[in-house]
Amino acid sequence: MKQITIQPVTRIEGAAKVVINLDDNGNVSDARMHIIELRGFEKFCIGRPVEEMPRITPRICGVCPLSHHLCSAKACDNVFGVTPPSAGRKLRELANAAAYMEEHILHFFFLAGADLVMGPGENYSMRNVFGIAQKMPELGQKVIRSRHLASKLLDYLLGKDIHPVAAVAGGFSKPLTETEREKMMEMAKELLEFAKFSIAYAKENLFGKYEDLIKEIGVIKTGFLGTVDKNGALNQYDGHLRLMHPDGKFTEFDPKDYLDHITERVEDWSYAKFPYAKELGEFNMDLDNPSGILRVNTLARINVCERIATPLAQKELEEFRSKFGRPAQQSLLFNWARLIELLYNAERAVELLSDPEITSTNTRVPVTPKAGRGVGCIEAPRGTLIHDYTTDENGLVTDANLLVATVMNNAAINMSVKQAAQTLIKGGKYDETILDEIEMVIRAYDPCLSCSTHELNGKLAVNLDIVDAKGQLVQTYSN
Repeated sequence: MKQITIQPVTRIEGAAKVVINLDDNGNVSDARMHIIELRGFEKFCIGRPVEEMPRITPRICGVCPLSHHLCSAKACDNVFGVTPPSAGRKLRELANAAAYMEEHILHFFFLAGADLVMGPGENYSMRNVFGIAQKMPELGQKVIRSRHLASKLLDYLLGKDIHPVAAVAGGFSKPLTETEREKMMEMAKELLEFAKFSIAYAKENLFGKYEDLIKEIGVIKTGFLGTVDKNGALNQYDGHLRLMHPDGKFTEFDPKDYLDHITERVEDWSYAKFPYAKELGEFNMDLDNPSGILRVNTLARINVCERIATPLAQKELEEFRSKFGRPAQQSLLFNWARLIELLYNAERAVELLSDPEITSTNTRVPVTPKAGRGVGCIEAPRGTLIHDYTTDENGLVTDANLLVATVMNNAAINMSVKQAAQTLIKGGKYDETILDEIEMVIRAYDPCLSCSTHELNGKLAVNLDIVDAKGQLVQTYSN
């Protein structure tokens, strides 16, 4: 048996490798993505005053700190049993929209974009954002400026965009001034124009070029999980969780009841756990007969919602569904869905900044430490994120469970990698283009591996692979 190793998987957040096993005929017998980092963040939280959690959890990841910040604040609200004032809630949602724009621009153009714009067959030295800037300098300038604008929106709202502190238990600590609102409105309108440009550009120049890949690689059949409002519309800040079955049927539940619907398992070859949906069956990653598997992130949200409340994004949703149906199961469509969400968040930011209440100074309510349990849930750019805290009578954390988006996609990513490898590698023949196309499937999920690796079972598994001069695996040692 021959083994192909792709290490590191590039242009994702965190450290991973792909191991592909070939049978005696050179065809793929199995393929897995190994997440090879461990952070144990849940254990860091025990004993902390719960009101500190919104300041601690953004340190989980420098790419998606705002999502952990807001989710943690929502969990604290529920521990204390308070409801933030309307203005505080709207400021949180505005921050979420800005973070979505920053991160979707980053992923589509900087990470996935190197494959889409340059092509997987391009030399690896040019298959990156610098290659894009050299080949298409005008596009590069647009992208860099737009991501900068989204980052500046977060600066105005939060004081800083990497490790935010403005969302607190009970609301938002920093009211928005009229001067800030006016400046932010100018930036939001420019971002809206960029979002319209982005989806038009991608449809005209990119998605058609990769139509065959979209139809062929990473196509698996799973359920989907995302948040919708009471009318079934897309909502990325608050609402009910909707679990869509592979056949399009769905059930809804309150986020605080997530343990009744989602459970987790551990595999000895990954530091990340494998959540699955109980009502979709026992956990099974078999490509021909999967069960229990769910997906989150952009494609999931586009699938589960009935509609999008902003007009331009709704129009794009209708076009998307006319092409791919519902639910769409092609993994590379996460990239297309990402641009629909970019447009939605730009529209939503303009709406929120047009709301007179957004500059109200009534943005928070007082809280008192107490024993309790609080579940916070938010749609991070990478998918459904849940923070679950339990506190003692002094308000100190006694238990914390962080169920993050990437770990919810863990099983589906592995299935997508295996399907792509089996589709592309035949008779032992492969090249750099094929291996990058397999990586493209992983990048479509925009995984954040620092977020996904928490406490397992107390055992730190270490693998040592020994390869010969030809790159062939000789032996593996494990503790």
